[in-house]
Amino acid sequence: MGNKKILVVDDDPYILMSLEFLMQKNGYAVMVARNGKEAMELVEQAHPDLVLLDIMMPDVDGYAICRHIKTDPVLKDIIVVFLSAKTREKDIRKGLDLGAALYISKPFSTRDLMKQINSLVA
Repeated sequence: MGNKKILVVDDDPYILMSLEFLMQKNGYAVMVARNGKEAMELVEQAHPDLVLLDIMMPDVDGYAICRHIKTDPVLKDIIVVFLSAKTREKDIRKGLDLGAALYISKPFSTRDLMKQINSLVA
């Protein structure tokens, strides 16, 4: 399990730091991206097992990143989990329609989040 790679994408440095710490504590290899452009580069280079993705970012939004991953034959098996403050039904549906495995609303419980991630990458 320790070799599972998770990419955390969020433009909020505090969320990024706490999620990175949480994932490492749970035995994952963690990469972080502070914006959509970084996220795209890391996905291409490192092929993470799972991407934890914020939606609202200044450059490329999470939906576009998810669409990119899911339409690329090489990347499409990467698990995408949205982590977003956008909680409207249509936002959630859009995320799941794009191929995300989960859509988790902020604020979230770290315990629940880890449980769900562990079951996805198990």
